[in-house]
Amino acid sequence: MGNVTRKTEALSGQTKRLLRRFDHRARKSLGQHFLIDEEVLRLITSAAELTPSDLVMEVGPGLGVLTRELARRAGGVIAVELDDKLVAILKQALAPFPNGNVVIVNGDILEIEPATLLEEHKGKFPEVAGIASNYKVVANLPYYITSAVMRHFLEASVKPQVMVVTVQKEVAQAIVAKPGDMSVLSISVQFYGQPKIVSYVPARCFYPAPEVDSAILRVDLYARPPVAVTDAKSFFELVRAGFSTPRKQIVNSLAQGLKLPKAEVLSLLAKARLAQQRRAETLCLDEWAQLWQVFMRVNEFVDSPGAS
Repeated sequence: MGNVTRKTEALSGQTKRLLRRFDHRARKSLGQHFLIDEEVLRLITSAAELTPSDLVMEVGPGLGVLTRELARRAGGVIAVELDDKLVAILKQALAPFPNGNVVIVNGDILEIEPATLLEEHKGKFPEVAGIASNYKVVANLPYYITSAVMRHFLEASVKPQVMVVTVQKEVAQAIVAKPGDMSVLSISVQFYGQPKIVSYVPARCFYPAPEVDSAILRVDLYARPPVAVTDAKSFFELVRAGFSTPRKQIVNSLAQGLKLPKAEVLSLLAKARLAQQRRAETLCLDEWAQLWQVFMRVNEFVDSPGAS
């Protein structure tokens, strides 16, 4: 895992000229920070391991700096941008691109199913193999929607093979956390895939510079969850209940979160072979699955008021 430190002045100047040309200012409300470092671009595209047979979905393409690099390496790119003005800029900025393998979609990714995007645009990328169920997500995600966007793809009916996303440094560290520092976020990502931090990215690699550093995160999605859980909805209801009172013993958190008598929770923890003194952040994914299996077997979790 490396650390990016070199800022590319040429890309910075190009970005500022483009913003002046179209009289556009970065919208803080949409978390717009434009990438201006070529080394970061190289790290992102390298981490995605793109080939001409790959289809990429990009969220928040901005001015198209990353989009162009993705299009050079992948067979096709579906870039989803919420900002109407940036969509107009993108269409002009990418018009001269020789490959013609970029589709720009004006919309909110959180309101569009990935399967719908694939179905609507598959005919535009005839060279991409397995487009109906095979794609990668590569993006510099706006900080304010990072968790929501990741959950959107992780829980999608048609999931990506790989996600390579630039996110806030602390969020990336939370996602890759080990038992002792686990959270609902880390469990929710690690349930679906294996995350790792590729590199840290200083704030100065973006314009305007955000107040915090970022990290390039890669998540390799599993074909199926690595634990014996058959119902993700009830599993995550249990996990959220366990974290409902941070830093408290798991017996108290579950009793409060699921609205169950403490004595019942103690019995269930004993069946799962988990000490009542444990705290939610110390449980690994396997232990949560073990606890979920106990709850499901005795029907306490499904029938409890806290499970709705």
